[in-house]
Amino acid sequence: MTALTKSSEKLNSQLFGDLTVLQRKWDAAIHPGQKLPRYEEVMLGSLGRLADHIVLLKIDGERLEVSRTGRYVQEWIGDDRWDIPLSALPPDCATALAQAVSGALQNSRPYLANAHCVRDGIVQKYDLLALPTLSRWGGTLIGVYVNEQGHRYNLLEAIFSSTDDGILSLTAIRDSAMRPFDFQIVHLNQGASKLLRQPPEALQWSHLNGGSHLLCSPAVVERLLKVVENDASDVFDIDSHDRNFSLSATAFGDIVSVTISDVTFLRKREESFRLLFDNNPMPMWVFDSETTEFLSVNDAAVQHYGYERKRFLRMTLRDIWPRDEWNIHSQSLLTVGESYQSGRHWRHLKSDGSEIQVLTFGRRVVFDGREGFLVAIVDVTERRKAEAKIAYMAHHDGLTNLPNRALYQESLQRALEQGSRAGTKVGVLCIDLDLFKNVNDSFGHPMGDRLLQRVAERLKLEIGGNDLVARLGGDEFAIVLGTVASPNEASDFAIRLIDRLSAPYDMDGLEVVIGASIGIAMSPGDGENDEELLRNADMALYRAKAAGGGVHHFFEKEMDRQAQLRRDMELDLRRAFTKGEFELHYQPLVDVAEDRITGFECLLRWRHPERGMISPADFIPIAEDIGLIVGLGEWVLRQACAEAMKWPSDIKIAVNLSPVQFRSRNLVQVVIAALAQSRLSPRRLELEITESLFLAETEANLATLHQLRELGVRISMDDFGTGYSSLSYLRSFPFDKIKIDRSFVQDLAERPDCLAIVRAISGLGRSLNITTTAEGVETLDQLDWLRAEGCNEVQGFLFSPARPATEIQALLSKFGRRASQAA
Repeated sequence: MTALTKSSEKLNSQLFGDLTVLQRKWDAAIHPGQKLPRYEEVMLGSLGRLADHIVLLKIDGERLEVSRTGRYVQEWIGDDRWDIPLSALPPDCATALAQAVSGALQNSRPYLANAHCVRDGIVQKYDLLALPTLSRWGGTLIGVYVNEQGHRYNLLEAIFSSTDDGILSLTAIRDSAMRPFDFQIVHLNQGASKLLRQPPEALQWSHLNGGSHLLCSPAVVERLLKVVENDASDVFDIDSHDRNFSLSATAFGDIVSVTISDVTFLRKREESFRLLFDNNPMPMWVFDSETTEFLSVNDAAVQHYGYERKRFLRMTLRDIWPRDEWNIHSQSLLTVGESYQSGRHWRHLKSDGSEIQVLTFGRRVVFDGREGFLVAIVDVTERRKAEAKIAYMAHHDGLTNLPNRALYQESLQRALEQGSRAGTKVGVLCIDLDLFKNVNDSFGHPMGDRLLQRVAERLKLEIGGNDLVARLGGDEFAIVLGTVASPNEASDFAIRLIDRLSAPYDMDGLEVVIGASIGIAMSPGDGENDEELLRNADMALYRAKAAGGGVHHFFEKEMDRQAQLRRDMELDLRRAFTKGEFELHYQPLVDVAEDRITGFECLLRWRHPERGMISPADFIPIAEDIGLIVGLGEWVLRQACAEAMKWPSDIKIAVNLSPVQFRSRNLVQVVIAALAQSRLSPRRLELEITESLFLAETEANLATLHQLRELGVRISMDDFGTGYSSLSYLRSFPFDKIKIDRSFVQDLAERPDCLAIVRAISGLGRSLNITTTAEGVETLDQLDWLRAEGCNEVQGFLFSPARPATEIQALLSKFGRRASQAA
């Protein structure tokens, strides 16, 4: 038995003993009810020399960090620094540690891994025992014991080893005619002395002519003379007795550099190279340094990459590089010296199109007379997956696969930064399940866990692309709304969530019902950072729970009040429609030229039993949001047409339409029904729209307008001039009337720009044969200006505010339908 074998067995015996001691120490530190022992009970205390072999790792965000290292480990990784990322270590060490840690975290048990590490061509096998423990500060610490197994061997040296080449420097000797005729040896190495079989002192300063070694043959001297004469290079073979040599000569003026290689030994070396290359379990190849063509590939490379050998040998390196890395790969090759070890992960393509990530080790070689590189490949794809899995486990809840608190806070912080730059609001919702404790108490924790998974699935279905839902612990969840326009939007979302989570759950045929309470905080008013928003949302959640659950509350009192007011108004609106609290009032339209009332605009009013008359500006947007405007608008149209039938036959009725009514797609039928029921002539009905109708579904809405006009109904554009594309809308549809917004009429006498706008709109109406009506006329001066500019119709408080239907006949009779008298 050799000394090396004895040393190896002794080392293996010691290694086995160390592993056993650490395993027992870990097992002994486990307490009842614990999955993992505490760090202090395993890693602190009487470890003795074992401490030199321990590296302590902790999870820091998405990466593993080296917290502490023993002296042996520091020698192994070549670094004595602490608190550095795992990626700062040599790739082979990082790979081994990442795989060991991944195994320990997945099994929650000590995990034994093996690794082969390469240092300057030296290969050593190591055992790594990863011991997961709990930190007193929270989280998991992993101690990894590292020790070598067996003896080391020099893989690259075995592959690249060769005979000692002979290197000589010769100087040419010239005759009186300056022609070279002989050479003198001015420098040589030990390899040259050995190959020429003469002592160095005998060769130094000797001439070739008259000598007895192989360089002194007339054929060799003749080749060398031609090299000097042509200032060139030459490579040729020499046979000498039982040996074959290759001689390379290059001239630098009168100096000739000569390299002698024993080709006989090289052939033996190539046979050894073939043995180590072809049968090596690591994927390896040789490629041409100029063309990057594959010159040879071993069986492991063929098997690992999936290309047939013949195809492989017709390919170049570029064929296994992803196209987006062609440039960086090519640039890297230009900087390679005699040998290299990749400092980064490279992506390679396999025959099936899949990608792997690799580390590469290489050295420059001559292969079949061509300059090339011998490359060994280490596939680290699984290591990268292990790192990604560790990062995922560190940021996600193990039960529901939702992001955990750490990832939630990171995402919230990013959303706040983006919202700050864009000037948008960010919403935070804290959700607590109502009655969940009853499920756990009645059916056990396994049922409770499955219910939490079902809740998580429902939550994921409700959030949008810019939002994130996380489980904070227990039955508490949280949501980040990346962009939320208003408290009303957040309130609507919370109501929808409560309804969704409160729907029954089918648990193996058993119907389980729970509820949810939600607290809401919004940036920037409720906090400017993630901690403040989360804390304030949590406070709002307690208010929701205190209110009995099944509701949501805002953190800020004013926001809460406004949201509650909207909710109350929604409920009151629905009740008002059924209780008949809405009324129609009518404001006269006056013909400027004839000084008479030609029609009335119908205006909706809400007489609340407690708050009195509520402005349409307050309730119409809400009615549109909740879809009530469709039914309400149909009622308005029927009532207005019926009322107009009581007026003289030349008096028209104008009714406002909401863009929401167009989305119902039955607007034309509604108008036809209202006209039919009231028997009102279509020419007496005027429908007013705003430019917002054309902001979406323009083609469909235009088609509806054309159908209405074909009935004989007049179409009017309200608030003309306040939008962005008023003129383009006039080209899209032949309106019967355009109404000048009151904002231009109000300052008509004081502001020349308002006068210019009114003049332009009136002129546009005359040119297009479209009636122009000015809104908000309150003074005689305004009326005179409008009359002078050719405006056709006016309406406003100068003539009459909107009146109930019961006062219309009195208005027509009292003023004799002459507006000037009313003024």
